[in-house]
Amino acid sequence: MSSLEAKVEDASAKKPTAERLERLRKEKINRFRNQHKINVQGTDLPDPIATFEQLQREYKVHPKIMENIQEAGFQVPTPIQMQAIPVMLHGRELLASAPTGSGKTLAFCIPLLTHLKQPQNKGFRALIISPTRELASQTHREMVKLAEGTGFRIHMIHKAAEAAKKFGSKSSKKFDVLVTTPNRLIYLLKQDPPGIDLSGVEWLVVDESDKLFEDGKTGFRDQLASIFLACTSPVVRRALFSATFAHDVEEWCKLSLDSVVLVSVGARNSAAETVEQELLFVGSETGKLTAMRELVKKGFAPPVLVFVQSIERAKELFHELIYEGINVDVIHADKTQQQRDNVVHSFRAGKIWVLICTALLARGIDFKGVNMVINYDLPTSAVEYIHRIGRTGRAGHTGKAVTFFTEDDKPLLRSIANVIQRAGCPVPDYIKHFPKLQSKQKKKFVKKPLAREAICTILQCFLKKAKRKK
Repeated sequence: MSSLEAKVEDASAKKPTAERLERLRKEKINRFRNQHKINVQGTDLPDPIATFEQLQREYKVHPKIMENIQEAGFQVPTPIQMQAIPVMLHGRELLASAPTGSGKTLAFCIPLLTHLKQPQNKGFRALIISPTRELASQTHREMVKLAEGTGFRIHMIHKAAEAAKKFGSKSSKKFDVLVTTPNRLIYLLKQDPPGIDLSGVEWLVVDESDKLFEDGKTGFRDQLASIFLACTSPVVRRALFSATFAHDVEEWCKLSLDSVVLVSVGARNSAAETVEQELLFVGSETGKLTAMRELVKKGFAPPVLVFVQSIERAKELFHELIYEGINVDVIHADKTQQQRDNVVHSFRAGKIWVLICTALLARGIDFKGVNMVINYDLPTSAVEYIHRIGRTGRAGHTGKAVTFFTEDDKPLLRSIANVIQRAGCPVPDYIKHFPKLQSKQKKKFVKKPLAREAICTILQCFLKKAKRKK
């Protein structure tokens, strides 16, 4: 063999084959996913994106949407956006889980608008379901900002009765995207004839979907089933997003969704690592009020969210703290929608320093720059704990979460302590040895929280007794 032939043969041996190139590409993608803690399950998986520019280059996302992303200050996609956006742009059904404050709203808004391409007078073609009116309002606001200049018409149902009249007319065709809560939609679907037509819906997104799938009074499982059935288009696709996922929701998705892709970021059902977490033993219910006053005395950086387990307790704590000379207010389901909107607006504007609330606000609401969350009452589950403390430490900022616990809270402590420990925060050793709750006991606590003494100082109790006698 001549030296020239030998060189040609050697060069062809070194030349990368298509198979080898594909293997190297997959290794690179796997390294990228591992680096960003992205876990994916499914077949024929789309590659993640590393920059927003790729969206315009590879998926022809509307230039105006790209401009709006830039103007909103989003420079690099978050891990959930890196993988969830391409999955939806490929028209795949999705179950996505990522920590609170990690950009899930943008992860479904971009592909929805891209899929719809342009406004058409065909009625609603995309539907976004949220568990609370506050979260629906927030999603609607984000969607409107993203769609600015594209001509898309995004609607939110404020009053179901008014919506029934509007959607019954020809003007109902002049909408593209609907954002709503399940109850309002069910009201319209139950009209005879139905007050809304969902037969043209091509994408159905369920936000905070584990909350919506809960059984009993707090969940919307039956309503969701009715909504799913009302979306009769043969091309309808579904995407479910949340910070936490129960095993049964995952099983339902695998059985009910077509070739579903499962995307999760970080450890499943874990708290954001940007939150410094602390467990504080306060002995008894009166000890909580003392601890609360101590935190106020030491000085704190508002805004602060304080969570309690019931509307009654929210009112009681408000009456105690209003005498402490701090700007405090309370939000709960007994207030009218207008009152709730006003409180949320004032809290966002910095007029309220401390906002007392029930679990109503623990889901999805994005308050910019909440510095601290105080769990005045221990949450009834680790999932609820994750959602509550997720109101701080959002979008890469740091935050603090302080959780009070008493002797009575011991049965619930271990699962919450595990979440804190997994996030790398210290937990007292003795808590780790508390007995584990059985599944039935856990469900019992979720359905029926601990009975607690009223939040009441001697002065307040005296005033209340005097009022009753009067």
